Amino acid sequence: MAYTQPALAYAETALEPHISAKTISFHYGKHHVAYINNYNNLVAGTPMDSQSIEEVILAVANDPQKVGIFNNGAQAWNHSFYWNCLSPNGGGTPTGPLAAKIDADFGSFEKFREELKNAATTQFGSGWAWLVLDNGTLKVVKTGNAQTPLTGGQVPILTIDVWEHAYYLDYQNRRPDYVSAIIDNLLDWEFAARNFAAAN
Repeated sequence: MAYTQPALAYAETALEPHISAKTISFHYGKHHVAYINNYNNLVAGTPMDSQSIEEVILAVANDPQKVGIFNNGAQAWNHSFYWNCLSPNGGGTPTGPLAAKIDADFGSFEKFREELKNAATTQFGSGWAWLVLDNGTLKVVKTGNAQTPLTGGQVPILTIDVWEHAYYLDYQNRRPDYVSAIIDNLLDWEFAARNFAAAN
């Protein structure tokens, strides 16, 4: 039961000028595909092949003998989630219950935005910045490399990929500019609202 790459909900050119079609081509078309192919090859012919990718990630997260399965599986999952966090009609601010919860837990949307941007720009090396629901409270967290909030029992609401391959063709070493462009122009608050609603 091989894990398959979800189709993008938008054209490769749709996120321009904030993320170029060339970046999407390499990031979605090569990096993400490689994680999925590696993961499928590693679990093929094992009992894990019949499990969901989420089940496998949780099962192997702390097993040093299965670090390759974890790294490729978690990166496959993280990237699939990331693509859904972006929209050519994104940016702006959330509405409804998620907006109210952000105000309650962070003080204001601007305080949340500042915290998310700080997490994404200060993550040392490769990794991710996330908005998660943790025991009923919205929090901003960052994870290194392939780590994912799933293993800590947190519910991912949104993420920003800060591996260099996510932005280097477009922004070179200007990670803060990439992060600002995502938050202000591309974050899909409708997707986030659905994740928040499903967790409640």
